Amino acid sequence: MQKPAARPHTYYKAAYRTYISSASLLLLILFLISSCFCVGQSIPFPCTPLTEKGDLSSLMVKDVDGFLTMLTDLAPHLRDSLWHRDFSSPEAFNQSIRHERELLAKRLGVVDKRETPELTALTGNRFQLQLLETKHCTIRAVNWRVMEGLSAQGLLLQPIGKTIARIIMVPDADMLPEVLAGIYEPGTPGYGVARKLADAGWQVLIPTLVSRQDTFSGNKALGLYTNQPHREWIYRQAFEVGRHIIGYELQKIFSAVDWFEIQNSREGLDLPIGVAGYGEGGLLALHAAALDTRIKATLVSGYFDAREGLWQEPTYRSVFGLLRYFGDAELAVMSWPRQLIVEAAKAPEIATSPPSVKGRYGAAPGILSTPSFSSARAEWERASGMLPKNHRNLKWNADGNRAWQMPFSVTALKSFATGLKVSLSAGFSTQPAPLHPSEWVNTLNRQHQAVSEMVILVQQIVDNCERTRNRDFWNVLKGDIAQQAAIKDSLRIRFWEQIGRLPDPGIPANPRARLLSKTDKWTSYEVMLDVWPGVFTWGILLLPNNLEPGEKRPVVVCQHGLEGVPIDVVTTDPKAANYHFYRGYASRLADKGYIVFAPANIYRGDDNFRILQRKANPLGLSLFSVMIGQHQRIVEWLSGQSFVDSSRIAFYGLSYGGSSAMRIPAVVKGYMLSICSANFNEWVRKVASIDWNYGYVYNAEYEMPEWDLGHTFNYAEMAALIAPRPFMVERGYADGVGRDEWVSYEFGKVRRYYDLLGIPGSARIEYFNGAHTIHGVGTFEFLDHFLKWHPALP
Repeated sequence: MQKPAARPHTYYKAAYRTYISSASLLLLILFLISSCFCVGQSIPFPCTPLTEKGDLSSLMVKDVDGFLTMLTDLAPHLRDSLWHRDFSSPEAFNQSIRHERELLAKRLGVVDKRETPELTALTGNRFQLQLLETKHCTIRAVNWRVMEGLSAQGLLLQPIGKTIARIIMVPDADMLPEVLAGIYEPGTPGYGVARKLADAGWQVLIPTLVSRQDTFSGNKALGLYTNQPHREWIYRQAFEVGRHIIGYELQKIFSAVDWFEIQNSREGLDLPIGVAGYGEGGLLALHAAALDTRIKATLVSGYFDAREGLWQEPTYRSVFGLLRYFGDAELAVMSWPRQLIVEAAKAPEIATSPPSVKGRYGAAPGILSTPSFSSARAEWERASGMLPKNHRNLKWNADGNRAWQMPFSVTALKSFATGLKVSLSAGFSTQPAPLHPSEWVNTLNRQHQAVSEMVILVQQIVDNCERTRNRDFWNVLKGDIAQQAAIKDSLRIRFWEQIGRLPDPGIPANPRARLLSKTDKWTSYEVMLDVWPGVFTWGILLLPNNLEPGEKRPVVVCQHGLEGVPIDVVTTDPKAANYHFYRGYASRLADKGYIVFAPANIYRGDDNFRILQRKANPLGLSLFSVMIGQHQRIVEWLSGQSFVDSSRIAFYGLSYGGSSAMRIPAVVKGYMLSICSANFNEWVRKVASIDWNYGYVYNAEYEMPEWDLGHTFNYAEMAALIAPRPFMVERGYADGVGRDEWVSYEFGKVRRYYDLLGIPGSARIEYFNGAHTIHGVGTFEFLDHFLKWHPALP
């Protein structure tokens, strides 16, 4: 019986234990020291002096970066406990990794049903078939149906004589199929290889991949374009709704396998089916072999490597949670007992991020380089070491102790042929005679079709994914508040794991503090708290000066937005850079007598923090995985202070802080109410739609897509997880983050839910005539009402 998969937070507990073992004694000492009061600084709560200097927000981002790097480095060592392979037979093996195959397919977005494929030959301008003939094969431009809304385009090379094998040869993303067919660009990597195989009796189908150009990355109707490569343009839309550019192209490969099987059946043959790929095609070939047991042999060229550096590669290669279960070695082993050849070859290389030109911007950083020979070899050896002795199906191919300068070497192709149980002649060569067609396929139009079909398909899912949320969320919420509590707890865990769950903070908080400033109404302190080893949180605590001994007051946690720092929500200086956003709302609340805590969040430092998302996603984590842990620690620490009423701690955030107001209180039940300002939206549409100029697909905030929120949790669902605790939205009519129609539509679900629970006044929205800013009128009344704070008149 197969062991059930470990939940994400369980998996990270192992990493957590590994990380803290060497630090536990020091942490205990720090905890004991922190049990005294900061008498020297007249700080009225247990702490030690805060001595760190400089920009603490940058230090926090840097430390979180180190934490995620540590988890990434540990990932290969933690995977073994998740796998339970049975090599006793191919059938037993496939059963033993069934869960992993299902998980991989889901994370790649390979979830839609394919249709029966039928290849159609394309015609040219004079309605003539796009057909080339050589002495030994024909080359046709073809199109085939993959699934509803998605087709594939490419070339079919058909031997004129007997066919001995059928293969899908997958080019790199920036390589035309015509290069492999020996029609265009002689002398370039892979030129003519497919035609030489067709000459040798192999039927070869070459799909067109979505390229790394940005020609069609945008919306003509809006006149708005980006410099995102086509692959990133599709990735950013698709990621939000549980689909992936990799998955769609895998579907094209699997559809080609379907077609080959149909051909075998029609012709009464059982010809072997193989896949060979180079560069991006090598990525696809490796994943295809891992998922589809019909593929008898696979050749991966110019791609195979350790994947712990995935965050440095183009963002469209990122797969949520990939590294928890899969490195390239684990993917290779999934092909057992079918043969897989790894060819070390010079890969397609991209040395810099896409430049911003002619108004096009927003692309994420990312580079491609040839895998280090030693690194690739070590990953292959790691894979080989997982296999039983005398049953190893993996082959290594290289030019001695270095990579081949060109992909698809003769020796690699001969190993590939052996895996297919066919042969290549001793004199086989990959150098074909040149072809010079007078008329051929318009490759730009073909690329446009490949891009636009995927975009249209994703946008249809954006429009329809609400149905899945209704089925899996709203339809299971039955009964009154008490009856729904257990259901909500289960949904809350599902949401937490959807965005990435880390273990609860399990080390002493070790509070450190220092006096910051003092007014006639309150005194402020900088406070730093440990969360996990090497990760801290910090913020500004505002304590009213008229606190009586033994008195407990409510707390409002005031959360800044993008690129902000805690002082931004505190300052009352109209000349301060960010005053117009926050209007000193933390200070205004402290003036009213509230205790206020203004924490720093990690969305600061441009690419410095966005790279955290790049590192987190392959681990099945996100920025909010870290921030939820930080706020767990904040609520825990605040609740332990003698002057805090732990039952009355509220959250109030603006902009990115409004994003936090949706996600963090949905999980951290210690927040008894939440206010989302200048952010509430039809969030999935905001992130994934291409039809509005304020959508995140058009700008540099490339960390915004969160894996498959479209089918799981939009903002109404997050607000329902906060319920029955009070929830409020603050929305300025001139706020460009979205449309009032979207806000009202999404909030309508929230209001209906609260009404049906019998607590209609606990969900409110305030519209005001203003922009992206704190209004602080209805929200302050909301806080006073639900925190039951009625300070005495002066």
